Amino acid sequence: MIREDAYELTKEFIEKAQMKKGQLLVVGCSTSEVYGSQIGTDSKPEIAEDLFQGIYQAVKEEGIYLAAQCCEHLNRALILEEEIAVARGYDMVNVVPQPKAGGSFATMAYKFLNAPVAVEHIKADGGIDIGDTLIGMHLKDVAVPLRLTTDKLGNAHVVCARTRLKYIGGERAHYLQEK
Repeated sequence: MIREDAYELTKEFIEKAQMKKGQLLVVGCSTSEVYGSQIGTDSKPEIAEDLFQGIYQAVKEEGIYLAAQCCEHLNRALILEEEIAVARGYDMVNVVPQPKAGGSFATMAYKFLNAPVAVEHIKADGGIDIGDTLIGMHLKDVAVPLRLTTDKLGNAHVVCARTRLKYIGGERAHYLQEK
């Protein structure tokens, strides 16, 4: 059930955020919170695998890249495909997440991505925060809250954000709609 719920939530997010092929989605996930425990206290690799598989299926179908945020023990580093890290010029770091040092979700990303690497900083085009893991630091500068039909995944609170271009130029400027 968790895999299907994660898939549906991600599909809805991609549609409502109007994400496009090649964009980057950051996901932070506390499996402890999904399970019903306090964040950082009850890591669940089996839940993480279901969550990861559901989310990953949805992003792959749309040609979107996934960045899995690690926990604070790895300074909220991110696990993503080497291809997108290189294309965007992100500096890679040497770490392999584990359930108790990085988190179960990031561990599954490292296990199942084709060529996983770790980086410290990104500027993602959108984000899904499962369990209040604080993904905001990894979004582009202008993040806009995005409400989905549900704000729960398992027992975890879910918060989503899309990003948009900055408006510059003041009162005489004109802007493109829907950017």
